[in-house]
Amino acid sequence: MADTQFQPRRGLRGGHRQTIASFLLQRRIRVPVSEERLVEVEPGVQVLCHCHWQTDRQNALTLITLHGLEGSSDSQYMLGIAEKGLAAGMNVIRMNQRNCGGTEKLAPTLYHSGRSHDVAAVADSLIKRDRISRFVLAGFSMGGNLVLKTAGEWGSDAPPQFRAVAAVCPAIDLAASADSLHLRSNRLYEIYFLWKLRRRLRAKARLFPGKYEVSRLRGVTTLREFDDRITAYYCGFEGASDYYDRAAAANVVDRIAVPALILHAANDPFIRILPETRKKILANPNITFFETDDGGHCSFLADPNGYDGRWAELRMIEFLRRF
Repeated sequence: MADTQFQPRRGLRGGHRQTIASFLLQRRIRVPVSEERLVEVEPGVQVLCHCHWQTDRQNALTLITLHGLEGSSDSQYMLGIAEKGLAAGMNVIRMNQRNCGGTEKLAPTLYHSGRSHDVAAVADSLIKRDRISRFVLAGFSMGGNLVLKTAGEWGSDAPPQFRAVAAVCPAIDLAASADSLHLRSNRLYEIYFLWKLRRRLRAKARLFPGKYEVSRLRGVTTLREFDDRITAYYCGFEGASDYYDRAAAANVVDRIAVPALILHAANDPFIRILPETRKKILANPNITFFETDDGGHCSFLADPNGYDGRWAELRMIEFLRRF
């Protein structure tokens, strides 16, 4: 079992060490072959889900989990949470955001932090097609923002099958988090994200000729500039500030009406939670907010002690399985 208080693995104290080690350390994760399923989230747009079912899928708790920026359903933390969820008796749905997991051709549009409708559409499809009786949501970083935003938008009008939500290092204050990536100490992360985002836009331009102008990438050196010139421009926002304002789960976190868990590390290199958002979180009796001194970004690497040392994944499953 995971310790209630997080203790970083020997030699891996500090936000940057935790974050980079989590990215570089290879894991032995065993999950069974999944059922691949395409879900239409809006006309002409499909997302790819990898579905793992228990024998009695209708009565098992269903976990829908969502990755972060430039991740996919095959990200290590997605496979890790799937392994733990399946061992706990849950159905597990590893959901790709649109364009992710090799699905660029399935959507003429881009993905972004405000597309909570996609999460709701996947949940609705599972209720209707598989008649699941209970489901929970879990997300990491950008995916954490999306699942919290979905829960907040549903509020007290959520589907009756919706039982709980959990998020690790959610990017719920998008502007502050995007801008913190440009700090000198975080430039490595920003350069990596921009490299991946540039590749994705070029791929979209090849698949949908005439829809995307690769020339708009010229001079883009920060994530905010990318979101201003690309994300906002192609997704109907007035600019990066408008996008960050409208897509942030901070706007609706006070409306979450089911049990919720938010795990955050005080030394996360770039995710920021602003004071006004903290007040909303702490004022909502449905939310359990757990902030550790160490842990980095979506890392929380502890010493293996009867489990694999992925503390946040185990805490999420321990929380969600109660429902």
